[in-house]
Amino acid sequence: MITSVLPTYNRAPLTFVKGEGTWLIEADGRRFLDLGAGIAVNALGHAHPALTQALAEQAGTLWHTSNLYHIPQQQALADKLVEATFADTVFFTNSGTEACELAVKMARKYWYDKGHPDKIDIITFSGSFHGRSSAGIAAAGSEKMTKGFGPLLPGFTHLTFGDHDAIAAAITETTAAIMVEPVQGEGGIIPMPDQCLKGLRDLCDEKDILLILDEVQCGVGRTGKLFAHEWAGIEPDIMMVAKGIGGGFPLGAVLATEDAAGGMTAGTHGSTYGGNPLGCAVGCAVLDIVADPAFLNDVNRKAGLLRQKLEGLVAAYPDVFELVRGAGLMLGIKCRVACGDVVAAGYGHEVITVPAADNTVRLLPPLTISDEEIADAVDRLDKAAMTIAA
Repeated sequence: MITSVLPTYNRAPLTFVKGEGTWLIEADGRRFLDLGAGIAVNALGHAHPALTQALAEQAGTLWHTSNLYHIPQQQALADKLVEATFADTVFFTNSGTEACELAVKMARKYWYDKGHPDKIDIITFSGSFHGRSSAGIAAAGSEKMTKGFGPLLPGFTHLTFGDHDAIAAAITETTAAIMVEPVQGEGGIIPMPDQCLKGLRDLCDEKDILLILDEVQCGVGRTGKLFAHEWAGIEPDIMMVAKGIGGGFPLGAVLATEDAAGGMTAGTHGSTYGGNPLGCAVGCAVLDIVADPAFLNDVNRKAGLLRQKLEGLVAAYPDVFELVRGAGLMLGIKCRVACGDVVAAGYGHEVITVPAADNTVRLLPPLTISDEEIADAVDRLDKAAMTIAA
């Protein structure tokens, strides 16, 4: 008999009822160090006072009006994002999945309006994850994502991640854009090297196609810059954002240059909830904190501390772990044992991590994690590894 909640998740036997900073409290009272942050969503941890205040104040004033009217909080957040990034304009969504849908539409509409309606193909890469909508699974292309959901949305060319020669060869007269995550999240915390990201930007300029970046998981301070592509010194034409931008409130966005967004005129796209007063009030509070250079500098400092300790952990348990990779506070430990066993062992020592592809355990702690909590977290992971190695 089917459960009242559609059984599409293989849930851990844990029920959290409260959060405090970097900690989650289980229904039985146990306190877990949260190195998952709701899969990189709770950028400022749980119940951050600035976010709580912003949400409560807005909730007592106005929740929702729809995009039929001007929304001051939406305008304020858009202005902050435009000031802080490459973008000239922003469309707000509810999620990264919804952001992917618009990014695909925007790229295709761009070429349609320029008199090239045949330019619809978007190049994507193995190991990618762009959400679970029809466009998102078609973009990723993996059997795990697409099996049983055909016919798939056409217009995606799937290439092996890291095969540079194949990219240039795959660009044809019908290619509209390249879409890539600067750091693959679900794919196993695999960063694209800065020189490769620069190469993609140069290639897109040379071939006159658009560059779409998916920074849903790696953006909003996660890598120590406001957005991960900043490390490479490049700018995309279109960028997908979500997760951390709402600090736990469902919020996403598509950022774009004026040129790339030129085809998206009144009536071409919409969202009932996207950019509502509640979400944007929280988003403004998040950005005011995360975009501060001093905050980002501290993220980088803490990232170095965490990575150093994780390298020691890998060296201490060579039969359990293989290597550490990632950027900032978006780190992965590739395992020699099943990564799910490491995650489960962590539960036994009250530390939360997240599994990913390529047999990798993700560590995506709140950006506000303290030095003491980093030491405590790695100590708990050490005990979990000891349990497996025994």
